[in-house]
Amino acid sequence: MSAIKIIECPRDAMQGIKEFIPTETKISYLNNLLKCNFDTLDFGSFVSPKAIPQMIDTKDVLAKLDLSASKTKLLAIIANERGAEEANSFDEINFLGFPFSISETFQQRNTNSSISEAFKKVEFIQNITQKANKELVVYLSMGFGNPYNDEWNSEIVAIWTEKLHKDLGIKILALSDTIGCANPNLVSDLFKNLIPAFPNVEFGAHLHTLPENAIELIDAAYNSGCRRFDGAIKGYGGCPMAKNDLTGNMPSEKIIEYLNQNAIETGINSREFQNAFNQVDSVFPNH
Repeated sequence: MSAIKIIECPRDAMQGIKEFIPTETKISYLNNLLKCNFDTLDFGSFVSPKAIPQMIDTKDVLAKLDLSASKTKLLAIIANERGAEEANSFDEINFLGFPFSISETFQQRNTNSSISEAFKKVEFIQNITQKANKELVVYLSMGFGNPYNDEWNSEIVAIWTEKLHKDLGIKILALSDTIGCANPNLVSDLFKNLIPAFPNVEFGAHLHTLPENAIELIDAAYNSGCRRFDGAIKGYGGCPMAKNDLTGNMPSEKIIEYLNQNAIETGINSREFQNAFNQVDSVFPNH
């Protein structure tokens, strides 16, 4: 696995914003992102509108996406069996994403279930997703620690990686720093240990961070073998279910900057990326 995959996550950028972003604005922005040649676009979610009201229009947005000239694949986030069944009914969606927390407290906060219950959900979702000829991406939420004093260490990460991969056949696992607590040494150690141990797993880095820490985290992940990076333009977003203060997403422009500076092919259409970059502040006013 040598080719870089950049996953743009406007859903993650939008979901915590209380003011509703008009559906037409979302459609316009996502259609511009589809021209950038990202590997995957995390475009929306099929979750409870009470929990994430910003995503109530995901079906309406999907209906207006122009996929005709785009190679970018679509990913939708789901949190339970009902959401997975709904997402699987759309041929346009390639990937379903499930947040599997290795913090018991966060699993309850995020999906209203225990870790053991969430594992059973993943098993069910994996089965129906495979039948729909789609692929399930599992995010190991709180993968670098948590703010709740729940036990965390690298062995716990490895244990759940093995269970999800060997027992359920999950092939894409994104290590998720949900609250921005990771540092380069921690990122490096996790990827260096996991990637050789699970050669058939595609590991991703979904790192929430402050912009000034972005490059060193990308460097640590890349030099430890990671080739899949999640980001959101200008670092908008964060997880509204984690704690009160949002730590933003990894800025996509920082990922691209790092790769360009190191002469690593990104596949990104720079002109179209600049167009989307120029639009982003009108999508997220006052943020």
